[in-house]
Amino acid sequence: MPAHVLEAHVIDLEAHRTCHAHQQPLMGDAGQPRGSAGQDLRRYPHLRGGLVGPVHVAAGLEGPRAADEHGAVVPVAVPPVAELRAPDDEGVVHHRVSAGGWDRLQCAHEARDLPVPMMNVLNGGVHADNNVDIQEFMVIPVGAPSFSEALRMGVEIFHHLRAVLRDAGHQTAVGDEGGFAPNLPRNEEGLRFVVEAIAGAGYSPGEQVSIAMDVAAQEFCHADGYHIDGRVLSGSELGWLYSSWLDEYPIVSIEDPFGEDDWDSWVEFTAREGERVQIVGDDIYVTNPERLNRGIESGASNAILIKLNQIGTVSETLEVMEMARAAGFTTVISHRSGETADAIIADFAVGTNAGQIKTGAPARSDRTSKYNQLLRISEQCSDYAQVF
Repeated sequence: MPAHVLEAHVIDLEAHRTCHAHQQPLMGDAGQPRGSAGQDLRRYPHLRGGLVGPVHVAAGLEGPRAADEHGAVVPVAVPPVAELRAPDDEGVVHHRVSAGGWDRLQCAHEARDLPVPMMNVLNGGVHADNNVDIQEFMVIPVGAPSFSEALRMGVEIFHHLRAVLRDAGHQTAVGDEGGFAPNLPRNEEGLRFVVEAIAGAGYSPGEQVSIAMDVAAQEFCHADGYHIDGRVLSGSELGWLYSSWLDEYPIVSIEDPFGEDDWDSWVEFTAREGERVQIVGDDIYVTNPERLNRGIESGASNAILIKLNQIGTVSETLEVMEMARAAGFTTVISHRSGETADAIIADFAVGTNAGQIKTGAPARSDRTSKYNQLLRISEQCSDYAQVF
């Protein structure tokens, strides 16, 4: 029986207004809160706090004009409510892909594995008010036997990293995504501290737990080169710096190592290192099939970050995932910096059998909500993805 889906604005962790879709009637005043800066939804007053449509026609918000007509957060918020969390005849809510345009993905991927978590434990770049250029240092429990064990390992390392940083005289305040945000003399020190925390928690770096980085190089890419560690490097020089880190540290994944339009550096680095490290495109692809096609044809990377509200609709997101898989790319489902406690991407990662999920530190409710949802799902689906 179709349920009505309502949309309303909510506030994310960065005090920006965003969209949340409900399967229950929303009562009360849906007007704009006094003093809020407002973001996307102010341009769509006809949708705020109103009836978007019944579940069985919610996919009407899909399509190339949906984002233009409703804003990216609205068409992407409703279909997941309609399709990922629609209850069955017995009232049981499923995390599986089960309706509308999702059927083909369910047929193509019968397995349902819990994704490998990429846990952001040390923040820099635009996610933190510190001097670290690299945006995220993450731990990946590659040797965990299950998702619950992987999460436990990440939590233990997170707490050990706090102690390691404190003992070294660094602050342990956290950044936007819950990871610690110390000032460091060099970016490489972040790698050293993470390795020390892994070992301090009793795990073997590289065997049980490895490291991933989201460099977000676009943020320090300027007309004269990449400004990092007080130096200005060319794209090729920056790539060789990464190669030296691959030799020294158990790094299995690097996201956005170069600027979004520095295609030559992407291609050069992937040709040299693509066999020993996952090279993930986010800013370069923005979940867009045209940019992804260029990356596939040129060999710019071997993986793609998937963000539901980059392209604007669920159907288009799924098309990009299928396109990436057909080319042999791995896929990483990702949160956004400005998040709420909604956990839909956890369901999405399992339902699409993505294999990996990136959703911040194991701290702060906007991040832990996704991990907790995956724990709940793991009670029904215990298989754990083997990616690395």
